[in-house]
Amino acid sequence: MATITWDSKLAAVAGPKSSKIEKAFGFRTVGDLLRHYPRRYVEKGKLSDPSGFTLDEHVTIIARVISSKQIPYQDRRRGGMAYRLEVVLETTGDELVLTFFDKKKHVADWRAKSIVAGATGLFSGKLGRFRDRWQLTNPQNKVYSSETMESGVDQAYAAWESLPNLLTIYPATSTVQTWQLQEAIELALDLVDAVPDPIPPAVRLQHGLISARQAIEWIHKPDSWEAKAAAEKRLRFEEAFVTQTVLARRRAAVTALDAEPRTGTTGGLLDRFDERLPFALTGGQVEVGEQILADLTAGHPMHRLLQGEVGSGKTVVALRAMLRVVDSGGQAALLAPTEVLAQQHHRSITAMLGDLAAGGMLGGAEGGTQVALLTGSLGAAARKAALLDTASGAAGIVVGTHALLEEKVQFADLGLVVVDEQHRFGVEQRAALSAKAGEVPPHVLVMTATPIPRTVAMTVFGDLETSTLSELPAGRAPIQTSVVPMLERPDWLDRAWTRVREEAAKGHQTYIVCPRIGGAPNSRLDNEEPDDPDESDAPGRGSSGVDLAGVEEIAPALAAGALHGLRVEALHGRMPPERKDEVMRSFAEGEVDVLVATTVIEVGVDVANATVMVVLDADRFGVSQLHQLRGRVGRGGLPGLCLLVTRSDPESAARARLTAVAATSDGFELSRVDLEQRREGDVLGAAQSGRRSGLKLLSVIKHEDVIAEAREAATAFVAKDPDLASVPDLAAAVRRIDESEQGDYLEKA
Repeated sequence: MATITWDSKLAAVAGPKSSKIEKAFGFRTVGDLLRHYPRRYVEKGKLSDPSGFTLDEHVTIIARVISSKQIPYQDRRRGGMAYRLEVVLETTGDELVLTFFDKKKHVADWRAKSIVAGATGLFSGKLGRFRDRWQLTNPQNKVYSSETMESGVDQAYAAWESLPNLLTIYPATSTVQTWQLQEAIELALDLVDAVPDPIPPAVRLQHGLISARQAIEWIHKPDSWEAKAAAEKRLRFEEAFVTQTVLARRRAAVTALDAEPRTGTTGGLLDRFDERLPFALTGGQVEVGEQILADLTAGHPMHRLLQGEVGSGKTVVALRAMLRVVDSGGQAALLAPTEVLAQQHHRSITAMLGDLAAGGMLGGAEGGTQVALLTGSLGAAARKAALLDTASGAAGIVVGTHALLEEKVQFADLGLVVVDEQHRFGVEQRAALSAKAGEVPPHVLVMTATPIPRTVAMTVFGDLETSTLSELPAGRAPIQTSVVPMLERPDWLDRAWTRVREEAAKGHQTYIVCPRIGGAPNSRLDNEEPDDPDESDAPGRGSSGVDLAGVEEIAPALAAGALHGLRVEALHGRMPPERKDEVMRSFAEGEVDVLVATTVIEVGVDVANATVMVVLDADRFGVSQLHQLRGRVGRGGLPGLCLLVTRSDPESAARARLTAVAATSDGFELSRVDLEQRREGDVLGAAQSGRRSGLKLLSVIKHEDVIAEAREAATAFVAKDPDLASVPDLAAAVRRIDESEQGDYLEKA
């Protein structure tokens, strides 16, 4: 018989079932199968508790048969007799009923003799409800021996007494049952001797971890809860360590690259800008600014993530970095995901710089530069001028959307790439812009206004140095957030519109956000980039079956009704670019009282006079998105009000999400809530695409200490052995991640 190894084909231990297992789980090797860890463990003397089950869930439970009754009946559709076996199971919670239907009497009789009162077994199927009891119809099952079975029947089953004290229940499907996986795994454990161990012996000893072979044995066949815990500790650290090794090597690779040091010049644009600032930088802005300027002077490329609360002043920090690069003879490019945001950045940067942004122009400051805007909607003349200023270097700062990535866009000396709202861009887009710097890579500053827990930053963005702005600048006012529950208190919506009118009477402005555009589908202009991939112009329905609010219906309805007499305008991503810019300018200049919009105003829009944010069908938005929208108000020293209007059920998860947003304005706390409610997904990228998680035991929410320890250990090991030559199993594990979709996502991060 051929030797069975970790890399042997799955069929070596699964036999004919291997094709079903591969189709259900994607496993191809014995090692893939052995990395399929149990979902839960049940002590042999205890039964499953179904209280945590949900309707239509595919479940596997261990339970004891209370009663079993065969009922013959006339099958009117097919003719003749048929047989129904009704089985009641005992669990630690609610009773659960099994119903089996058989057409052949000998099959029905065999089943009735097998599943008898007193028998204990595993039962697997899709969960339903019937007469207020949980029910499985025609479930797959494996029944263990019982004294009450008829003689000979129990020979077909493993003896109950021979089972281990802890029974393993595996994630299964309708085509592959937990006991089928269990049988294949037990055979693999018997036949496979060597298990890859990617943790260096010294690291394993330092952290008190068992061997890889022992961990795999105990995770599948623990003889105690302590053995299970030791296996999980080892395998959890292994997941973190391998990932952190990948990231440590990428940090080391960046450090090894040469980059143009951007040291600036005394009395240059940065110094002059700082002298003119009408406000004092916060302590956090000063600290992070010094970190970034130090990075820019180093001889290797900066790769830094700048995250901060809504309104924490990231743009000012980024602008100071851009000015340092311009002072050094280079250019800076700011990549924004939408035209609205790009235009907003261009306006705010130009306004902050004043005559420093009019270099070489009439009225411009001596030694100034120019700020170019490049988007897909620019007219031919404006586009030509922007391309020329960018290529010649006259524009030291270039702000743009995806249009910056086009082949025609050339820079004289691209020294810094700033990416705003980084999650909107992919690997190729980031690489395309950096490639415009030529052979010497540019410095890269990635910004996000979505707060990221430290564990996620260490795991997803671990190849970037991370800076955080948590202190809000002076003048930011508190924002009161309230849920407006339409089901329980429909009259509260009238009060909401009254508050909008009250604020307008004080000279303040309001945003009203809708989840869709509405109306008939509009064709997008050929040269217009999509503002928001989540925007919809098709009729939409919420979970309650009620039409979702659309900008094109809500804006005119409010203008003619509840907000009659106020200046109401609409804004969404399918409008012509010049119209969008006109509306935003009017709102920013106070010529519009109420802006009814989609999420195009989610980030970057800064209107100090706006004090109210009303989000219609707020349950259609995520936690982070709601936090971003809320951050559009209270920016000018005036107290803000955010109203989350919902028709969701009071007991629903959607309502719980809104309640969490209303309860705190701490974005980092909300980011943890968001992760928990989304069940984490795959922090290496699968969460958004629905792929299977690459992390099995490691939780980026619960295991911050493990990730931190693994990061420190991986960084130290890579410094000593950058090629991982001393631990071939670690090198192989790192190579697999580098070549996988997870590797793509790490590149994108």
